[in-house]
Amino acid sequence: MKIIIVGGGKVGHQIGKKLTNEKHDVVIIDDDPDVLARISDEMDVFCVEGNGADYKVQSEAGAGSADILIAATAHDEINMLCCLIAHKLGAKHTIARVRDPEYTVQLDFLKDELGLSMAINPELAAADEIARLLRIPSALNVELFARGRVELVEFRIGEGNPLIGLSLMQIYKKYQIKILICAVQRGTEVIIPNGEFELEQGDRLHITASHEEMARFFRTVYPDKKRKVKTVMVCGGSRIAYYLSLALSKVGVQVKIIESNPRRAEQLSEDLDSALIICGDSTDHDLLIQEGINSVDAFVSLTGMDENNIISGLFAAVGMVPQTELLKEFGVLDESNYVKASEDTKTTVNGLFVAGDVRTKQLRQVVTAAADGANAIYSVMEYLRNI
Repeated sequence: MKIIIVGGGKVGHQIGKKLTNEKHDVVIIDDDPDVLARISDEMDVFCVEGNGADYKVQSEAGAGSADILIAATAHDEINMLCCLIAHKLGAKHTIARVRDPEYTVQLDFLKDELGLSMAINPELAAADEIARLLRIPSALNVELFARGRVELVEFRIGEGNPLIGLSLMQIYKKYQIKILICAVQRGTEVIIPNGEFELEQGDRLHITASHEEMARFFRTVYPDKKRKVKTVMVCGGSRIAYYLSLALSKVGVQVKIIESNPRRAEQLSEDLDSALIICGDSTDHDLLIQEGINSVDAFVSLTGMDENNIISGLFAAVGMVPQTELLKEFGVLDESNYVKASEDTKTTVNGLFVAGDVRTKQLRQVVTAAADGANAIYSVMEYLRNI
């Protein structure tokens, strides 16, 4: 197919790469010559420099004979205008990237009026995916079919699971839940099970059912109430955070969003009645502890920095309260239960060295923890030599 992509940014670049790998005839329009030069070096596409919302530029790119035009610039208005022009020129199908919440609520109207074949909101799609996983915490993956009426869920049978040793026929007789176990992955083998197939620990199940039956199934298999997410902390007030908050609030989940930008925090507080908005630095560990990171059921980091997201997620998973109870009798803890130690990791107790985030210090990051480790090794070696 002949496919035209307007916008050579991250989204357009990835779309172009996938389509060229599938041997489609791809044309990319962008007004930045440096972007086009980089794209032409990486993939076999035809590049057109210019404004994708310009009639002449689209005509030069061959929009009139295109099978699909995909508008993936950073601006919703330009994307919709590009699709309108392409539709008028004769493109068979047009797809627009639309991210603004104000446009999202009127997508059906815009599609009809502008002749859009499809409107894609990547942030909304990401938020929906996160919400689905939070709704079924035990799931490894959740997919929707039939406009959300049917779910396909992948999950692993862990130790002590009541399904272990039961055949598919026994599962239905015991629980009376209408689910279909489509496939079972056991090691490297994928099995299409029959009614006599017995499940084992470690099996990865792919099951499908309606939303109601799926929820009933997981409530039965995992009766522990702790597995149901009731409170979520979100770092970063991005569009994904906005859509995620709306989705979770509809199912009764309490959401707390921490956003560093005062104007954005104020806007979110006006738009999200059901969410609690905190204006503060989401990388400040003391703030996260103060706001209850240790008591929430789920933590989602959605800042604009991948590094911050990874580190914040790591701290949330590992825990942010120092586990130093065993050192209380040595008198080396401060009022927050961190270990008092100097930069060389030495404590007031001879032969006791402390490295990492449990040590009292101003900055707690991976790089400082790694530096502590190096200092501790040197201090310990020096101590052993002098014994």
